[in-house]
Formats: sequence, structure tokens, C-alpha cells
Amino acid sequence: MEKIVINGGKKLQGEIFVHGAKNSVLPILAATLLIKGVSIIHNVPDLTDVDASVKILEYLGAKVKREGNTLIVDACEITENTIPEEMMREMRSSIIFLGSLLSRTKEAYICYPGGCDIGIRPIDLHLSSLRKLGAVITENGSCLCCKNANCHGAKIILTFPSVGATENIIIAAAVSKGKTTIINAAREPEISDLAAFLNSCGAKIFGAGEGTIEIEGVDGLYPCTHTIIPDRVVAATYMSAAALCADELIIKNIRSQHLSPVIPAFMEMGCKLYIDRNNLKVVSPKRLKRVRMIKTMPYPGFPTDCQSVIMAALTKASGTTVINESIFESRFKHISELNRFGADIAVNDRSAIINGVKNLYGANVYCTDLRGGASMVIAALAAEGKSTIGDIYHINRGYENIEDNFALIGADIKRISDEKAKENEKTEQQEA
Repeated sequence: MEKIVINGGKKLQGEIFVHGAKNSVLPILAATLLIKGVSIIHNVPDLTDVDASVKILEYLGAKVKREGNTLIVDACEITENTIPEEMMREMRSSIIFLGSLLSRTKEAYICYPGGCDIGIRPIDLHLSSLRKLGAVITENGSCLCCKNANCHGAKIILTFPSVGATENIIIAAAVSKGKTTIINAAREPEISDLAAFLNSCGAKIFGAGEGTIEIEGVDGLYPCTHTIIPDRVVAATYMSAAALCADELIIKNIRSQHLSPVIPAFMEMGCKLYIDRNNLKVVSPKRLKRVRMIKTMPYPGFPTDCQSVIMAALTKASGTTVINESIFESRFKHISELNRFGADIAVNDRSAIINGVKNLYGANVYCTDLRGGASMVIAALAAEGKSTIGDIYHINRGYENIEDNFALIGADIKRISDEKAKENEKTEQQEA
């Protein structure tokens, strides 16, 4: 096991680069199963979730090669239609393979997915939607047996704009006969990126990024080359670190329109934001101001994935901020860890009340989930003294070399093994 060790209080400065979007590359990798050829995907970050998707592709028979930040996926021959339980449990997004595997092999045998424990995330919308497309799905405990009984287009009304369900429908409907209409579809930029990839392969998908999406099924898809969009959550993470720990910082490779839901919060905090093409300069005030209210909502509302990282920045803001989490009921697990730094955060039902403090102090904490782990890195960067962050396998799921990226802009941060951490602690005790 590894830990991240941070000596906080260092001013960040310079430029930091945003890698490709995790939540975009995962469904696109699943969609490569539809293509009997070689797909070339650029701007793919080196993440454990990406590794998990690659393992699934290779198990199913695809050949995958990484060259830098490019993945080359050869799905000419798919030999399996079953995904082992241990692979499914590695990440939540593994459920996206259901629609693509069902379309490619006409049968799929999978178990329920895993991922961060941030609350109930049922897959009932995935299953009910695929059934409307003609799939026959039976459940046996934690396993699913899915068969493609001549899948066809359908009108599907989602009771909630689920990102995963929207992606599964798009992938399955792309090569189904007839027209499929998704009403109350998810509108996230990653949905548009998936549609752009499939359309480049010959699919006919219209309205991605809007509340209604129409898909005209085609007989087959052909290979293409595609570049993944920048990760808006990573960008928001760097914005939060800049707000708290830098006078000014340039964040490179962003899509400003994708950040529009979080920009008002940073402006209310007193930050000045300057956008130049795909670069964003964040200029921070001497002390951040509180934000009156933040409520997480489906896109284009404030993203639930950004709630914890902006909370870390607000721990030192003047005044009181209220953050209401309306998406996941268990997404406040990181708060008890943030309070170990000296933050003053209370929870009332699904609202967090952040009373800004003047100083944070080094602490030994553990990641509770992916974005919660990132919030602890931000707090540790701002804290006085040394902090140690454990269970960083959560962070590895969505941030590529987070310690190297922050070190390049002035942070005193490194990744060490548990054994090395114990040796350092023993040495410090002896010196004291």
C-alpha cells in the first residue's frame, strides 16, 4: 500500500495540465466493442479505472496497446460474453459494458458493479431501458443473464437523467434496428463525447447534450480515431487548489463551457478567472469569501463530483457556506477526515455547513472515496505542517500522478510506501 505525504503551506504557482476525462474514456472504451476493427483513442489518462476497463476488454478477446496517452483497441475478435465478478466489482462504470456486449455477442453474463461507496446507485434504469429495447434480462442474486432478442428502437423516458443509463442506451441503440428516443437524457459533456466517438464510427446520434436524444440504428460501425475531452472534475480540483493555495495559477487544457456550472461559485469566493482559449488563469484573493449556497444537481447544475473539492477550499473562507447534496445520500464521508485538519464542518441531513477557519493543520487522514480523497490533498496542501493521506487507491482511480502534477507547481508532496512512511515516522520520533 502507498500513502501521500504533504508538507503544507507552500504557495502554488505556474502551470498545471488537465488530463483526459475519466468519465468519458470509460464508456468510449466499452463502445469499442461495437467496432470490428481498430479504434485509436487519444488523451487517455493513466488511471486504475482505465486499467480495469482494459482488463475487461482483453478478457473479452480484444487486443489493447498503450502508446503514451493513446490506446489502440483491436476488437476484431471478441471471444467471451461473460465478465468475471472480480472485474465487475473494480469500478462502477463496468455496467456500461452491458449494452455493448449485448449488442456485439447477443448475450451477456455479468454481476453487479462496484466502485466508490458514496450511496445507493441502482442500475434499475439501465435494465428497464435495455428491456424496452428488446433485451431479455433475468436476475439471479448478484448476477445478470442478458440476451438480445432482436433488439429494436424504442421511446425511453428516464425518471432521472442517469449518465450511465443514457450511455448504455446510446451504445445499445446505435446498432439496433429502428429509431430510439431518450427523453430526460443526461446532458453531461461526457455524453456528447461518447456520441461524437460513435458518430465518427458511422452511428446516427442526434441531440447529445440536450434533454432529448434520438438514435437511428445502423447495421454496423467502422473504426475511427478520437481524442477524449479534458476532465472537468480534475480542472475543478485544480481550481480549488489554486483558490486556496495560490496567488495565481494557470490551468491548461480546459473546456470553459464544461466548467460553467462551477465558475459562479469561484467568482462568489472572490476569485478572478481569465479564460484564454483552452487555458484558465485563477487569481485568488487574500482570503476566500463564503458561498451562500451550493446545491448539487444533474448537468448543467453544480456537479456532485465537484462538491468535495470545493468544500476543501471553503474550509478557510470567511463566513459560512451551505452545500446541499441532492444526488448521492452518502457523499459526505470525507467531512470527518477534513475536520481532522481543523476544519469546522457540520452535517445536517443532506446539507453540509462549512464555517470557515483561519488555519488548517497537518493531519493523518484516509481517503473515503475518489473525490473525497482529492479534497484531502487540497486541505493538506493548505495546512500548516505535515499530513499523511492513506488509502490513496481511491485517488488513483481518477487522478493521474496527482503528486507529480502538484510538485511541478511548488507543492512539497510525494508518494511513499507504508513501509517507508513507518521508517520516516520512526526517524522523526528519534530526532525529536
